[in-house]
Amino acid sequence: MARQPTSEPLSPPVPATTTKVVYIMGAARSGSTILGVTLGNCANVFYAGELRGWLETDGMPGVGGEKRLDFWSAVREEVEPPDELRGSEAQHVERTLSLLHIRGWVRRRQLLKRYREVADELFGSIARLAGVTHVVDSSSYPLRARELKKVGGIEVYLVYLVRDPHSVIASFTGPEWRFSGSPFRTNVYLWLTTLLSTIVFLGHRRDRRVFVRHEDFIANPEAVLRRILDCAELDVPLPSLSELDSGIHYGGNHMLRSGEVTALRPAPDQPSRRLLMTTIVQLPWGPILSRLRPAARSR
Repeated sequence: MARQPTSEPLSPPVPATTTKVVYIMGAARSGSTILGVTLGNCANVFYAGELRGWLETDGMPGVGGEKRLDFWSAVREEVEPPDELRGSEAQHVERTLSLLHIRGWVRRRQLLKRYREVADELFGSIARLAGVTHVVDSSSYPLRARELKKVGGIEVYLVYLVRDPHSVIASFTGPEWRFSGSPFRTNVYLWLTTLLSTIVFLGHRRDRRVFVRHEDFIANPEAVLRRILDCAELDVPLPSLSELDSGIHYGGNHMLRSGEVTALRPAPDQPSRRLLMTTIVQLPWGPILSRLRPAARSR
């Protein structure tokens, strides 16, 4: 089984002129972490975690570990976060709800050029230091995906990941979530994110995009994973699903912070409590999402 890189490259640096990025897009709490970890256990693939936080945290990961700190320190030596994008400034470019704040539109336009330059440098540095051909970013934001595909030094392979809306709404229960305790606000966020993600997906090259349902991935991970690898032009064996190494990712959700190894076993996704509000608000997306192609299915 392929392992994530330590402070030393897994193989000699890849002399590619462009960096291949597998970007997992969709709403938060849709299963991007376990999908990203699984992809990261494939040969020639490095799972970087949620790189949207790289600018917010000044290029230093919030998760400890000597190998992790060594690797990301080396990345930071090559690519230093610019002052104008540090902290929360990148949110003007990336976050879905930033579109609702009209006063931030001007700031967003001011940051776009530098944002793309830094993204080009960042992914190139990660690929070189890791010694891989593909870097997986599970940041989820559709606006980030739209900007990455405009970067000349990046080839984006887009994975649009969707989960049952009732499961997504139910997962926003912890105090760390800004929508906690407000199903209405969470439904608005989910509706807007689905809209933007669908637009970005349809605007992406057909041969470099794939639609995935989280429930299909959990039910038959081998079939869905093979479809994603084919889309990303990766002719490599599937990893062992019984012991997945979460590697030296930059950051992610609580599952990544709780341990370094996990397992993925095929199983049906457990149904969540169904809210009438969610059923009504998200109803239009059912027939639309079912028609998106290409799609990875469990059968």
